[in-house]
Amino acid sequence: MAEKIQVALLAGGKSGEREVSLAGAKGVLKALNPDKYAVRQYDPAHDLPRLIADAPGLDVAFILLHGPLGEDGAMQGLLDLLGLPYQGSGILGSAVAMNKNFAKMLYKQAGLPVANWLMATPADIDNPAAITARLRLPLVIKPVSQGSSLGMSIAHDDAALADGLRKAFTFDPEVMVEEFVKGREITGGVLGNDTPEPLPLVEIIPGPDHPFFDYEAKYKAGASREICPADFPAEITRTAQEYAVRAHQALHLKGYSRTDMMVGEDGRVTVIETNTIPGMTPTSLLPQAAQAAGYAFPQLLDRLIELALAK
Repeated sequence: MAEKIQVALLAGGKSGEREVSLAGAKGVLKALNPDKYAVRQYDPAHDLPRLIADAPGLDVAFILLHGPLGEDGAMQGLLDLLGLPYQGSGILGSAVAMNKNFAKMLYKQAGLPVANWLMATPADIDNPAAITARLRLPLVIKPVSQGSSLGMSIAHDDAALADGLRKAFTFDPEVMVEEFVKGREITGGVLGNDTPEPLPLVEIIPGPDHPFFDYEAKYKAGASREICPADFPAEITRTAQEYAVRAHQALHLKGYSRTDMMVGEDGRVTVIETNTIPGMTPTSLLPQAAQAAGYAFPQLLDRLIELALAK
């Protein structure tokens, strides 16, 4: 019988998405085939010395960390130093995808359509009109390096913009403001290293209590509805899948990613942002798309570990 692959499952961490990460790890741990894998779990909030000590006896790491110090290249750099392969993107791709401002610059350079945006300063809290003179309301306010929509809001007037900026600056010293794209929200998964393949699209429909796919809409049972495969004309589907692959490549990503987009009322697709470590419960968006492509959740995890070892 072949020896089991020694897997380090990294979950928890110190970001605002710690609980989401730990919840996802339970599903991954349950789905990994115990005949094939020997899994040891590590929480970077307190287990880094143990991970470093154990590294020579490990074959691969599965990173299930979201947000700063997990998804931004920091953990990827440590694993590179330890010589331990891991699923997903390396230091560069992780860092630029995590920074929404740099990501949008790279999308634009690659010819991908993005919403108009600018970077705010704390002074704009007292003078929001300086922003609304340059961008069209409504506006989306986002901390630049947070995930799960933490600190995000939509402003329909100057007063709401000031409030949104004040809130966002408590999450991040850098805050982006971009024009709101009205339409249907979709997400496009990508799977593969050198020749990434698009997965079926998922449409996200937040419930009436949620003006956008915010933290609660993402994680509260029944708060949103997801349709996979998304029901769009073939041309829009092809365009969105192509954009997901091009976004993945523009950000120098590996393994897998999930790019969020909006389909406007005119049918135009706008790229919003890319997640390098998407949620990984069996009902999360990327696993849903993989399921529609023929990958059951355990098979998806097998494929991600194969891609990590192939890197």
